Amino acid sequence: MTRLLVIRHGETDWNAEGLMQGHADRPLTEAGRAWFEAAHLPAGWEDAACLSSPLQRAMETAKLLGLDPQPEPRLIEMDWGAWEGRRLAALRAELGDTMAANEARGLDFRPDGGESPRDVQARLRPLLVGLASPTIAVTHKGVLRALYALATGWAMTSKAPDKLRNGCAHAFDIAPDGAPAVSALNIPLRPDA
Repeated sequence: MTRLLVIRHGETDWNAEGLMQGHADRPLTEAGRAWFEAAHLPAGWEDAACLSSPLQRAMETAKLLGLDPQPEPRLIEMDWGAWEGRRLAALRAELGDTMAANEARGLDFRPDGGESPRDVQARLRPLLVGLASPTIAVTHKGVLRALYALATGWAMTSKAPDKLRNGCAHAFDIAPDGAPAVSALNIPLRPDA
């Protein structure tokens, strides 16, 4: 088994406004920077390698944690296509039953011109197989949810069995074939988290 610690990036202006970011390369807000400047890795992870989504919000988060991140394109956020920069509530109101039917598809939910969570899982699998030593991955909510679904069998057709909190790390054990298993969720990065 190889240990993997997954951390979601800090807050951006689009997070604060409730907008879907996808591949939009938004920087951290001052509040997002300040939060991670006071954060610390869980004990035992100080010598782990660090991979990060190449988007600046993830790379900056990794650096604020004192890590030396190597960009890893397979950790980039789910592509929201034409829906980038939109609010989910507005899309639900605009698309009505079409949106509800799409969301009911769970892992096969697909934004207009974007990726499904199952697509994200497919790009993560080769990365997971290739992990050979303890690794920290700084990434995005969509990637974390896709990994969690892969580890638990959650089909994303209902509410997640566990809440994946922001400002926390999430540990997974990765088998030699790349299959992930949850080790520990919601590990605080700060005492006040």
